[in-house]
Amino acid sequence: MTEEKASYRSIMKATSLFGGVQVFNIIIAIVRSKIIAVLLGPAGMGIVGLLTSTIGLVSSLTNFGLGTSAIRDIAAANESGNQNRINKVVTVFRRLVWITGLLGAIITFILSPWLSLLTFGNKEYTVAFMWLSVTLLFNQLTSGQNVLLQGMRKLKYLAKANMLGSFVGLVISAPLYYYYRVDGVVPAIILTVLLLLGISWYFARKIKIEQIKVSPEETIFEGKGMLKMGFMLSLSSLITVGGSYIVRIFISNTGSLDDVGLYNAGFAIIATYVGLVFTAMSTDYYPRLSGVSHDNKKGTLLMNQQAEIALLILAPILAIFLIFINWVVIILYSTEFIPVNGLIQWAALGMYFKAASWSIAFILLAKGASKLFFWNELVWNIYMLGLNLLGYYFYGLDGLGVSFLISYMLYFSQVFYIAKNKYQFKFNLEFYKIFSIQFTLGLCCFLIIKFAPTYWAYMIGIPLILISIGYSFKELNKRMDLIGLLKK
Repeated sequence: MTEEKASYRSIMKATSLFGGVQVFNIIIAIVRSKIIAVLLGPAGMGIVGLLTSTIGLVSSLTNFGLGTSAIRDIAAANESGNQNRINKVVTVFRRLVWITGLLGAIITFILSPWLSLLTFGNKEYTVAFMWLSVTLLFNQLTSGQNVLLQGMRKLKYLAKANMLGSFVGLVISAPLYYYYRVDGVVPAIILTVLLLLGISWYFARKIKIEQIKVSPEETIFEGKGMLKMGFMLSLSSLITVGGSYIVRIFISNTGSLDDVGLYNAGFAIIATYVGLVFTAMSTDYYPRLSGVSHDNKKGTLLMNQQAEIALLILAPILAIFLIFINWVVIILYSTEFIPVNGLIQWAALGMYFKAASWSIAFILLAKGASKLFFWNELVWNIYMLGLNLLGYYFYGLDGLGVSFLISYMLYFSQVFYIAKNKYQFKFNLEFYKIFSIQFTLGLCCFLIIKFAPTYWAYMIGIPLILISIGYSFKELNKRMDLIGLLKK
C-alpha cells in the first residue's frame, strides 16, 4: 500500500470511528429535540436556547480554553513514558480545571439578575440562572475528564463516555419535559450535566494517575503554557459564542421567541447533524497536521487530502438535505418548524465552502500561531455578525441562511490567502475538480427545490443525489481502494 493511500485510509478510518459515535449522539439529540419541539414548542425551544447560550457565553469567558490547549501537554507527557511527568502534568491540569470551573460558577451566580435582564429583558429568570451556575463547574470538570482520556489516547473510553452520557441524559430529561413542560427545563439541564460528570469520572478513574504534591510555584510554571494558548483559543471561542448570543437576542427583540427557536433548530441541523463530518474528522486531523506542520509540503499534502475527503463525504449528505429538507424538518422537529427550510437550504450551500476553509484553518493552530488564529477568527466573526443582523432584519430567517453562505465564501478566501502567503499552501487540481462537480450538483438541487413543483423537484433531484453519491464513491475508491476495504 502506498503512503498516500495509507494516509487517505487513516483519515477515513478515524472519520468512521468517531463518526459512529457522532451518529449515535445525533440520534439521541434528534429524539431530544423532537421531544422539546412537541412538548415545549418553538417558544420553549427558544427559552432552552437562550439559557444554554448564555451559560455557554460565561463558560467561554472563564474556562480559558483548557479543553483544547491541555490535550497537547497531556499527550506530550504520555508520549515521554515518564509516569512522574504524567502525574505532575495531570495534577496541575486538574487544579486549573477546579479553579476555572469555580470561577465560572461564582460569576454566574453573582451576575444572575443581570444575565436574566440581558437575555430575556426582565429578571424573571434570575433564580434559573442561580441554579444553572453549578453547571459551569460540572461542565468544566467533565471537560477535564474528557481531556485526560483524549490526551492519554484512551479513545474507546472517551467514545463510551460520550455515548452513555447522551443516552442517560435523554432518559432523565424526557420525563421532566413531559410532566413539567417549561418548568422542567432547568432541572433537566442540571441533572443531565451532573450525570455526564459521573460517567466521565467513572471512565477517567480507570487511568492510573497518582496524586503528587505540586507547589503553587510549580503549578504556575507548568500551567502557564496551557493557560497562554488556552486563553487565545478561549477568546476566539468567546467571540463566536458572543456573536451567536447577540444574534439570538436581536432575533428575540426584533422578531419573537418563536424565531429564536426556529433559528436554533435550523442551525442545529446544519451545525450538528450535517457538521458531524467535521467533528468526527477533527479528532484525528488536528494531531496529524501538528505532526507534519514543520514541513510545509507535507502539511499542504495532508490539508488537500483532508479537504478532498471532507467534500466527498459531505456533498451527498448536503444534496439529500437540499432535496428532502421539508421531510427532514418534519421528522426531526414538527410541521411548526417548516418556516426554517429556507435558512437551511441557503446554509447548506455555505457548507461546501466551510469544508474547504475548515481544512485550511487548522494549520494556524498546528503551527502554534495562536495570535494569528485569534485575529483571523475575530475578523470573520465581525463580518459574520454584521451579515447575520442585516440578513435577519431585511429577509428574516432566510436572510440568516444567506449570511451564512456569504460569510463562509469570504472566510474561505481569507484563510486561503493567509495560508498561501504564510505557509506556501495551495490546493491541487483534484480538489478544484471535486469542489466544482459537487458544488454544481448541490446548486442544481438548490435551484430545483426552490423553483420547480414538488413532484418535479423529487423526480430531478433524486438522480442528482445518486450522481453525487456515485461520484463520491468512485473518487474514494480511487484513493483508498474502498471496495477492498468494505470487503474486509
